[in-house]
Amino acid sequence: MSTGFRMPAEWEPHLATWMQFPTGNFTFGPSGSDSLERYQRAWADVANAIAMFEPVLMVCHPSDVFAAQEMLGEGVELLIDTIDDAWCRDSGPTFVVDDGGRLGAVDWRFNAWGNGEYLSFENDARIGGVIARASGAVVFESSMVNEGGGIHVDGRGTVIVTETVQLDPDRNPGWNRERIEQELASTIGATSVIWLRRGLTKDYDEFGTSGHVDILATFTPTGTVLVHSQDDPTHPDHEVSSELLATLRAATDAHGNALRIVEMPAPVTTHTDDGIVDWSYINHYVCNGAVIMCAFDDANDDAATALLADSYPGRQIVRIDARPLFECGGGIHCITQQVPGRTQ
Repeated sequence: MSTGFRMPAEWEPHLATWMQFPTGNFTFGPSGSDSLERYQRAWADVANAIAMFEPVLMVCHPSDVFAAQEMLGEGVELLIDTIDDAWCRDSGPTFVVDDGGRLGAVDWRFNAWGNGEYLSFENDARIGGVIARASGAVVFESSMVNEGGGIHVDGRGTVIVTETVQLDPDRNPGWNRERIEQELASTIGATSVIWLRRGLTKDYDEFGTSGHVDILATFTPTGTVLVHSQDDPTHPDHEVSSELLATLRAATDAHGNALRIVEMPAPVTTHTDDGIVDWSYINHYVCNGAVIMCAFDDANDDAATALLADSYPGRQIVRIDARPLFECGGGIHCITQQVPGRTQ
């Protein structure tokens, strides 16, 4: 049964952005380490950039309050609570609205991307509800394991998902497409689900997300769908992105319209000392008046900037070096969660 709420498109007006401040763990390094400070500063760079355009609410572990206060500007407000990690797109709720302007929040089940046997996630499993209640939202508890990085919507009933995420037996054992689609309809108002077979290669590393869509493709307010395109035939994602493009070119939205595909070239860089990369310009964040863009000091950064400017007319394109984020397994979109504005 539908809740009567829908997930707005990301470019619709926001009340605020939620984030989580990195804390000592397996990914970032122990408390007091140089690596943790480096990643905290990378997250702070994103928060401070967004705060120029809309309020930022940052969940912060009690042990990291001093560092957060030192790194974050006046436009960022702290909520002190115990957390395990810093990927608010995934552990946070998905915000929805109804026709009367009420704010809702879907509190998905969270189990560390199906890696709960190996990663601590008990605090992050409850933080979605904490964020939802702190936002004053009507909370809808979902029985499905899902992450915000695993869905992209157009705000008009269409959602893109990936088979290896929602149908992952380590996330939702025994669930099939029909049950997933029913849950997406009842929670975020999705009436049409576009299924991609898989994600980018590196996302299947030991602690990857196994195929999040928010580095693959995204809707834009111009009516186009930006799609990650790896042109280098030596990179394993060359074949992946070719399949991705073919699937989306054959798809239609909730209103029966063919998708208008625009290829977003991947960065020229294909490898670092740690192996192949899954750097993606798709993993940007749209806030009020701006697009916060992943940059990589790469030859394709300028072309990506121009393409984003065309795709989000009237918005300022703000570049942030996203390489430290991708070292940890994600990008700018992965660490942000929008709160849509209430319709008056």
